[in-house]
Amino acid sequence: MQKIQIRTATKADLPTLLEFEQGIITVERPFDETLKEGSITYYDIEGFISSENVEVIVAVAGTEIVSSAYGKIKTASPYLNHEQYAYLGFMFTKPEYRGRGINKMIIERLNDWAKSKKLKEVRLDVYSDNESAIRAYKKAGFKKHMVTMRIEI
Repeated sequence: MQKIQIRTATKADLPTLLEFEQGIITVERPFDETLKEGSITYYDIEGFISSENVEVIVAVAGTEIVSSAYGKIKTASPYLNHEQYAYLGFMFTKPEYRGRGINKMIIERLNDWAKSKKLKEVRLDVYSDNESAIRAYKKAGFKKHMVTMRIEI
């Protein structure tokens, strides 16, 4: 098994990262009937790479990018006991590399980044029916906090 390296993403990584974004959308479509049909995007990955308030990272096996994620500084609601927090997103690992602890390595790296920014809270969103992702996040120390509910009218 190749050793996995975690590093900050660069603009040269953009073609792979755009493929990963489509991989995320493909995985999430069955969980979300409200997503538009056809081609969509979630993120401004290039803008994130350039931003001082976002850390985009990749996991690399040899020379192959196999996983990605970002941490983004967000402003907390005024009624919370913290002013800012890190929000994690863009979590994708190529299927053949899943189950190797890469997600945990990425979360640890982003937690370290959040601590370096003096943040004390890290959050992420996951579809309630995405049981494998929920298991992975629980293994990394996350707890369920809120459930968003919806109704189509």
